[in-house]
Amino acid sequence: MEIKKVGILGVTGTMGRGIAQICAQAGYQVTASSRSEDRLSKALASIDSTLARGVERGRLSQEDKDAAMSKIKGTTNISDFNDSDLVVEVAAEDLEIKKQTFAELDKICPAGAILATNTSVLSVTEIAAATGRPDKIVGLHFFNPPPAMKLVEIIRTKTASEDTIETSRKFAESVDKTPVIVSDTSGFIVNRLAVPFMLNAMHMLDSGVASPEDIDTAVTLGLNHPMGPLALADLIGNDIILSMADGIHKILKEDRYIAPPLLKKMVADGQLGRKSGKGFYDYSK
Repeated sequence: MEIKKVGILGVTGTMGRGIAQICAQAGYQVTASSRSEDRLSKALASIDSTLARGVERGRLSQEDKDAAMSKIKGTTNISDFNDSDLVVEVAAEDLEIKKQTFAELDKICPAGAILATNTSVLSVTEIAAATGRPDKIVGLHFFNPPPAMKLVEIIRTKTASEDTIETSRKFAESVDKTPVIVSDTSGFIVNRLAVPFMLNAMHMLDSGVASPEDIDTAVTLGLNHPMGPLALADLIGNDIILSMADGIHKILKEDRYIAPPLLKKMVADGQLGRKSGKGFYDYSK
């Protein structure tokens, strides 16, 4: 199967905007959706601004920027995915919402279209069961921010066809990503490893073992990581970390995924990390 037209369901967030951008830059015709006209306009303006910064920094030409933007069509109507070869859903991490969304996409999209979810923890198998095409359902888990992060986890369910997996692999490579294939298990590879690592750093901080700076310095210099676990949590968003931890723990029932009280309190207080201006570090200065 050849993919020419890509739909992005949920373009208003960082992930949706980033996936739409890299698909357009790779030459795909992109239909990007939001339920709100205002949020859709802001999302498209944000993509345009991101590409403009790339031009200013000499990373791409004005012609390439204009060509990419010309390939993105915004919509508030999910029915506009009716000619998409691939739809990537980037909606809220709520299983029931995703199942309803995929059931609707199943009715709208061409019979041969692949429907992909960008979920980081939820069961792709359960999402697939809400459709009449479980062989065409796959997880395509991009990382934040998609233009910069090179990895895509391809989540293979037991019902996904080899053609679906192979087409997904070729698509990931076409947008300049390195794909890895993983079975449908909560957290997949990266988050199943990274979440308890970050939670353990939070437990250490809460226990007075060391300061945030010293914990992160020990990891960057001692383990040769590019970023410490607390700085990484701030970058991803502490609310996202909490959601992932709760989601993985709900399925695996392993104590290492229990979120510490410190993280819950920070999220309740709005200390979400970089996006809120404060997390384990202060970004307001």
